Amino acid sequence: MTWKHPSSPVTKKFKVQRSAAKVMTIVFWDAKGVILLDILQQGQFINVVLYCSTLDRLRDAIRRKKPGLLRMGFVLQHDTATPDSANLTQQWLQRYSWEILPHSAQNPDLVPSDLFGPLKCHLGGMAFETEGDLVGESKNWFAHLDLDFFRVGIYSLLSCWKKMHRSWGLR
Repeated sequence: MTWKHPSSPVTKKFKVQRSAAKVMTIVFWDAKGVILLDILQQGQFINVVLYCSTLDRLRDAIRRKKPGLLRMGFVLQHDTATPDSANLTQQWLQRYSWEILPHSAQNPDLVPSDLFGPLKCHLGGMAFETEGDLVGESKNWFAHLDLDFFRVGIYSLLSCWKKMHRSWGLR
C-alpha cells in the first residue's frame, strides 16, 4: 500500500507478461555434430534414473548413427553433478565399459564448447506460442550448426585437458 496525496496522479500499472518457461535440454555431441538431443518435459528434472535412461538412448543412437564408435571405445566427459556420479550411473558405465574423463570441480572451464550460450542468444527476443514451437526452433538451430563448431569445440578439449593435468602436476 502506498500513501498519496489526493491530488497525486494515478499510478500506471504495467501489463505483466508471463515469464518464459524454462526447458531443460540434454545434448551429447562429438567432433562431427549432435549424437543425441533430449529435451525434457516442462518441470522435469534430471535424476539418476532419467540420466541412466538417457545414457541408454545415447548408446542406441551411437549404435544407429556411428556403430564403429562403440567398437573403438567410448570416452564420455561429464561434470560432477549428482546424477553423473551416482552409484547407479557408475554401474551403468562399468557395464558398458565407457571411460569417463575426470572433471575437476575447480575447473569449470573444461567444457568442449558452449552450445547453450549461442542457443540462448539465437532464441533471445523470440516469442513462441507453444513449448513445441520452442523445441522445434531449438532442434532446427542445432541441425544447422556448422560442423567446424563441433570439431573446434571437441579438439579444444585436448588443450583444456593438458592444462588441467599440468595444474594437477601430471604429464
